[in-house]
Amino acid sequence: MPEPRQAARLWGHEAAVQRFEESWQSGRLHHAWLISGPAGVGKATLAFHLARKLLGGSDLNSPAGRRISAGTHGDLLEIARKIDPRKGRLKGEITVAEVQPVQTFLHHTATEGGWRVVIVDGVESLNRFAANALLKILEEPPPKAVLFLTTSVPGALLPTLRSRCRPLTLSGLDEQAMRALIPDISADLLRRAHGSPGRALFLAQDRDGLCAGLVEQVMAGTAMDSEMWERVKQIAREGEGFALFCDLFSEALATQARDAAMEGNSLQAAERAERVRQLAQLRQQTERFNLDKAEALREALALAP
Repeated sequence: MPEPRQAARLWGHEAAVQRFEESWQSGRLHHAWLISGPAGVGKATLAFHLARKLLGGSDLNSPAGRRISAGTHGDLLEIARKIDPRKGRLKGEITVAEVQPVQTFLHHTATEGGWRVVIVDGVESLNRFAANALLKILEEPPPKAVLFLTTSVPGALLPTLRSRCRPLTLSGLDEQAMRALIPDISADLLRRAHGSPGRALFLAQDRDGLCAGLVEQVMAGTAMDSEMWERVKQIAREGEGFALFCDLFSEALATQARDAAMEGNSLQAAERAERVRQLAQLRQQTERFNLDKAEALREALALAP
C-alpha cells in the first residue's frame, strides 16, 4: 500500500471529497479542515489527495505531482511526529518548535502563485504548547492558505481548535475497496479491520496470534501464570506489540460494553466503557512519554474484567 504522499488514487471517502469540492467551487473555501476517522482508514491519504487538487498535482507524473510525491513542493508543508534519532522510533509528541515553521510558511508568498497547504498529521499528538501555537494560526489565517488536520481521536483536541475547523468524518471502506488495496488480505483480517486498510496491515503484524491469544485468555478470565507472563514480556519487546495488544484488548472491552448496552445492562456497559477509556489513556501516556511497555502491559492487564 503506497505512502499517503505518493498514493495515485484515493479509495472511498467520496462524500468527504464532494463536500470539500463544493466549498471550493463556491469561492468560500474554509481555511481549516479536520479529517477524523478510525486509525488507518486513509485520513492522511485524503489530506494529500485534496492538497494535490489545490496545488495542481493530481497527476503524479506532472511537475507539481512529482514535487508533492518527493516532498519538495514549495507550497506544501507537512507536520507529523518525527523519528527520535537516539531511539530509532517515533517521538511521543509534536512540539511547539515543530509547529512554529507553519507561521513563517503561511506568511510567505506562494512559490507557484496559488494556494499554500499545511497538513498536520496526527494533530492529537501536539503537546499543549504546540496546540496553542496552532490555534493562534487558525484564529488569524492568511488568504489562499488551507490547513488539513488529521486525527483518530477528535475528542482529545482543544474544543477551540475543533470549532475553527470544518469536519470531514471518514468511515471504513467497503469490502471491494479493501480487497483492491490489499489483495492478499485474509477473510479474518478483513472482518477484524472494520474497513481500515491500515488496521488490517497493523493486525497482520501479530505474529502467530501472540497478542490475540493473550487477549482471548484474559477476557475469558484465565488466571495469569508464568507462561502468560513470559508472553507479556515478549509482546513488550516486539516493535508494535504493545500497541497491538492495546488495540485488540480495547476492541474486546468495547464489544462487551456494546453487548451489555443492547441487553439493557447499563451499569456493566458503563463499567466496560470506562475500562476502554482508561486503557486508551494508558496507551497514550506510554507512547507519548516512552514509558516502560512491560510495566504498562501489567497495568493494562489489571483492567481485565
